[in-house]
Amino acid sequence: MSTGDGSPRLRPIARTLAVLVALRTAVRTATGRERPGPPAPPDVDPSERIVPASRRAETIVAALLLAAAVFGFGFTFVYVVSGENTQLLGLAVGGMLALLAAAAIIAGKLVVPQEQSVEQRDPLLVEEQAEEIVEIVEAGGEGVSRRALLAGAGGVAGAALITAAATPVASLGPTLNGIHTTDWKRGVRLLDTSGRPYLAADIEIGTFYTALPEGGDPEHLGAGLLVVRLPPEFLHLPPARQSWAPDGIVAYSKICPHAACAISLYRYPTYRPTSVEPAFTCPCHYSTFLPGEGGRLVFGPAGRALPQLPLMVDADGYLRAAGPFHEDIGPSWWNIHRGQS
Repeated sequence: MSTGDGSPRLRPIARTLAVLVALRTAVRTATGRERPGPPAPPDVDPSERIVPASRRAETIVAALLLAAAVFGFGFTFVYVVSGENTQLLGLAVGGMLALLAAAAIIAGKLVVPQEQSVEQRDPLLVEEQAEEIVEIVEAGGEGVSRRALLAGAGGVAGAALITAAATPVASLGPTLNGIHTTDWKRGVRLLDTSGRPYLAADIEIGTFYTALPEGGDPEHLGAGLLVVRLPPEFLHLPPARQSWAPDGIVAYSKICPHAACAISLYRYPTYRPTSVEPAFTCPCHYSTFLPGEGGRLVFGPAGRALPQLPLMVDADGYLRAAGPFHEDIGPSWWNIHRGQS
């Protein structure tokens, strides 16, 4: 038995270890883990890409912005001149948005500077460099720079976009104060549809008349009146309204307070023993009002009485308004316009 470094007892162990090391090395080499190569470069951040300057791209972006401004102002022009031409309105606003999108895409890819650079520290400013800077600044003040051109085109396009977006505000309708007023004021004469003023003697029992305000807008929601004469047995106005019906003549708004339909039906009893008292009926949903009782609602979905206008007769016998309506005219909700009921 040998006990030195070359002892036969240690040789099998050494050979076994050598085989294991060789196998391990072979496996790691086969799997590529023994000698890893240099680390792979990290993915390049899109924000770090370098975009070279392109005067052509800047010109294209400026042209697209100006074209978008033309479409935007064109939308406003068409809306003001002919608001009913929805095809042109859609073409104008669609073209404006498409051109703005194209300008933004081209600017993001070809115009916006995204560079990586390392600036070395320069020595202190010398006189020659100072003169150079002065020349650069003076040269920059001549003409229109590319940045100023793009900024100006973008400003014009933005102004066109804001104008086009704000133009439809004009279609929101009358102000709230205008809704609560009409052309009926004290002293205004009642005219028929041909413009002739009504005399109190013209109003006969059993017939209803349509009246409009003298000097007023006949298209206004509160312009139309229903005028009838009632015999004393059918006239039962509240005490505060006894003076509103000279010679038994009463006047009410022609607009139904349910959905702004024009009231056009008047029921007057022809055989009193079996007939009910006179009534106005709306042809749309059959709301029924009693003119002899202050326009009280007796049937239908209107929800409130028909607004009454106080009347008076002047010295010449003409019918005039004794004051304005004491309540709002038209439907009980204000999201509907005349002629759309």
